[in-house]
Amino acid sequence: TEFGLKNTIKVERAKRNMTQAELALKVGVSRKTINTIETGKFFPSTLPAIRSDRSFDLEIESSFELVQNNQSTTNTPIIHKTN
Repeated sequence: TEFGLKNTIKVERAKRNMTQAELALKVGVSRKTINTIETGKFFPSTLPAIRSDRSFDLEIESSFELVQNNQSTTNTPIIHKTN
């Protein structure tokens, strides 16, 4: 089974009138990394994901969702399930 990782980072950032650069500074990554996460070209390691949710005052895993391939959106990275 294939899984994708959806996120709402761009939406959460926009709600707070925050730029990619501002979020990147809070999370400790580059602006380009924030961009690639938002566009679904890259999914972050645990630490940046936790830091991004904390900078939005959200519970951990609030802005990321693991979905099955048939539910994933365009540009969602695919994770292959291993047994």
